[in-house]
Amino acid sequence: MVRSDFNADWNFSPDGKTFRKLNLPHDAMLETARKKDSPSGSGEAYFRGGSYVYTKTFDKPSSESALLQFGGVYKNAKVYLNGELIKENDYGYLPFFVRLDGHLREGKNELRIECENKDQPDSRWYSGAGIYRPVYLWTGKEHPLLPESVRITTLSVDPVRIRVEHTGGLPLSVKILDGEKEIYEGKDGEIGLNGVSLWDENSPKLYTCVASYNGDELSVKFGIRKIEISNRGLFVNGKKTLLRGGCLHADNGILGSVSFKEAEYRKAKLLKEAGFNAIRSAHNPLSPDLLDACDELGIYVMDEMWDMWYYHKSRYDYASVWEKNYEDDIRAVVSRDYNRPSVILYSIGNEISEPAKKKGVEKGKEIANLFRSLDPTRFVTAGINLIILTSAYKGKGMYDEKEGGKKDKTDTKLSGLNSTLFNMITNFVGPAMNNMSKGKKTDRASSPFFSSLDVCGYNYASGRYRLDGKKHPERVIVGSETFPYDIVKNWRYAEELPYLIGDFMWTAVDYLGEVGIGAWAYTKDAHSFEKPYPWLLADTGAYDILFHPTGEAFMAQAAWHRLDKPAISVRPLNHGRIRPTQMVWRGTNSVPSWPWKGCEGKKATVEVYAEGAYAVLYLNGKKAGKKKLKDKCAKFRLAYKPGKLEAVAYNSDGTEWGRNELVSASKEDIHILAPSSVRTGERFAVRVYIGDEKTVESNADRTVRVSISNGDLLAFGSAIPRTEESFLSGTYTTYYENALMWVRAGKKGILKIRAGEKETEVRVL
Repeated sequence: MVRSDFNADWNFSPDGKTFRKLNLPHDAMLETARKKDSPSGSGEAYFRGGSYVYTKTFDKPSSESALLQFGGVYKNAKVYLNGELIKENDYGYLPFFVRLDGHLREGKNELRIECENKDQPDSRWYSGAGIYRPVYLWTGKEHPLLPESVRITTLSVDPVRIRVEHTGGLPLSVKILDGEKEIYEGKDGEIGLNGVSLWDENSPKLYTCVASYNGDELSVKFGIRKIEISNRGLFVNGKKTLLRGGCLHADNGILGSVSFKEAEYRKAKLLKEAGFNAIRSAHNPLSPDLLDACDELGIYVMDEMWDMWYYHKSRYDYASVWEKNYEDDIRAVVSRDYNRPSVILYSIGNEISEPAKKKGVEKGKEIANLFRSLDPTRFVTAGINLIILTSAYKGKGMYDEKEGGKKDKTDTKLSGLNSTLFNMITNFVGPAMNNMSKGKKTDRASSPFFSSLDVCGYNYASGRYRLDGKKHPERVIVGSETFPYDIVKNWRYAEELPYLIGDFMWTAVDYLGEVGIGAWAYTKDAHSFEKPYPWLLADTGAYDILFHPTGEAFMAQAAWHRLDKPAISVRPLNHGRIRPTQMVWRGTNSVPSWPWKGCEGKKATVEVYAEGAYAVLYLNGKKAGKKKLKDKCAKFRLAYKPGKLEAVAYNSDGTEWGRNELVSASKEDIHILAPSSVRTGERFAVRVYIGDEKTVESNADRTVRVSISNGDLLAFGSAIPRTEESFLSGTYTTYYENALMWVRAGKKGILKIRAGEKETEVRVL
C-alpha cells in the first residue's frame, strides 16, 4: 500500500456550527479561553474542554482499497463517512485505522470526525483535544497488505537471523534493503543476513523490508537487535546496558498537544544530545512520530499504556470505559510497536491502586500475559507507587474504589485520598518518601502483582532497592519515576546493583498542566501546592518547554559521566530578597547564565557540576572560592559582578579535570536564530532571544510581537510558568530572555520572520 498525507484542507468547528479552514494536526483545547474557575482546574492548566467537529471533502481514491490512519484523536472519536458512522475510538492517545472500503461513493466523499472532552476534569495534566496527531490515507489493491500486517522478528544476532511474516499468514515476496542497496530477495520466513549492523543506542541502524503479495507492496522500517533481561541486568545485543531515562508527557510545549515529525524529532534529538538514552511515556502511548525519531536516533522506549485502570483518578477520565477497551488498546499498541527497535518495555499502568486487591492482581496477570502472547520479544513492566498500593492494600484507597469507576456525579470527592492531596503530602514529605515504603506490608501488598511483571517499576521508592535485592533475588527493578535531585544517588545504585536496570527522572522536559508541581516560585500565590490561575506550567524538568537546560540537566549529565567539562548554573538573582517557595519535584531552579543586569552586589548562588574531587571558581580572573565536589556538585556564594565566571574542576591528585566559563552579555538586542533554508511546507523552530550575538541577557525580559510572511506562524511563546498570554496570539513575554516560535514554510521564494524590531529571511526551496 501507498501512504499519502491527508492533513491539508480540513474544516474545523468548536461548536458544530461555525467552521473554518485549517491543516492538521490541531489542538482544539489550546484555543479555548483559560478561566480561573474552569472545571479542568490546575491539572489541565485551567483550559476548558468542549465538543469539536472536523470535516473534509475528498475524491474517491482510484485504488481498489483505502483506509485512514489516525495517530491520535482526543477523545471519544466518532468517524462518519457520508453521514454513516463507521468507526468509534474512545482512548484519546490510541492510534487507530479506519477501513473505507464499502463506504465510499463515486465522486466526492465527506468525512466528519466528532470528538469531545467537554466533561472536566478528565486528566491530571494537559491533554489537549481534537485531531492532534497526523492523519494518513493508505491506498492499495483489492486485497492489500495492510499497515502493520508485516512483522519482522530478530531471532538471533550471532549469526543474524530474522523472520518475516504476515499476521494473517499470507505468503510474501520479500526484499531487504540497506538504503538503496538490496541485500536479500526471496520468500518470507526465516532469513539469514550477512554483513549487517545491529541496532542499539550507539549505532541505530535501520533497514527496510519491502513485502509484496498479489501485486500490492508494503515497506517496513526495522532494526536488528536482541534484548535480554534478568537479575544480571539489561543486555542489548549481549552488551550490559543501563537506562539513562526521563519521563515525558505528550505535549510539545508551545504547540500544546500538537504532534508532527519535525517537533518530535527535535525533542528526541535534543534529549539524546543531553545524555538521555531512554524515554518513559507518561502516561500513555507515545506518538508515532516520536517513536520514529527514537528508532532513528537510538533511544530506548518504555511505552506506557494508561494512567488508570477501572478506578478513576479524574472525574471523567478513561476509567469509565477502560474495561471494555483495554484488550483492543493492547492489540493496537503491539501492532504499532512490534517492528520498532526502540521499544523495549511495555508499561501496563502508572501508580494504579487496583493491584492491591485480588481482582486487580488477576487483571494484571491477564494484561501481562496478553502482551506476551502478542509480542514475546519485549518485556512487561508498570510504574508502581508503593505507598499508594500499600494504602489501598490497607483499605485506604487513593482513588475511586467502585468497580468500573461508577460514581454519583453530585459527589465531587473520590474515596480516600485524591491525586492532588497525595501530591501535597509528597511535597511535604519530600525525599523521605523513598524510605516510606520499606515496611513488610508494602512487600505483602506489592509482591502478588510484581510476580506477574518482567521488570518491577518503582516510583519514588529507592529505599527498597537493596532490601528487595536480598528479599527477592530473582526480581528485576527499574526506577520508573524518581525525584530529579536523587539522580546521583540513584545512578550509583544502578551502577552497583545488577538487577537495577536504570532510572527515569521526573521529568526530562517541563510540560503544560499539573501547574507549579515543581515550581521554585516568588509570587504570593505560590505558597499553596495547588497553584491557582494563571499558572500554566508544571515548572519542573531537566529542560524547560523550549528545551533550555536547568541545573538538574547538568546534575544528570554529571551522574551519567556525560560531562567533559564543568557545567556552571546560577540561581536567579532578579527577585531581591524574596525566598522562593520550593516544591519537591525540583532540586534547583538554577540556569546556565551570568548576565544579570541590575543585580550588581547581590549574593549569587553558583552551582558547579563536574566529576573529580573539588572545584575552584574565578570571577574576572580572581579566585572566588574552592569547594569539594559533593554528589558531583560544588556550591559557591559570592557577590555578583558582570564579566567572566570561570570554573575549574580538579582530580584528587591535583590534576585538572576540566574548565568552563560563563560571560555577561554586552547588549540587549533581539536576535532571531532560524535555518538559512527550508523546504516548502516544512515546519521548523526559530529561537528568539535578547542579548548579544553569543550570550543571552537574563534580566531584561520584554513582550515581543512576531509575524511571518510566506508562511504560517504555528505558535510563539516562552517558558514563563505563570501567564495569561496565549501561544497562538503572536505576542509573548520572554523568560530569562528566551522565546521560541514554530513556523510552517510557504511557497518557494523568501520567507520573512519579524520579531520586534528585527527581521530575518529564510529561503524556501
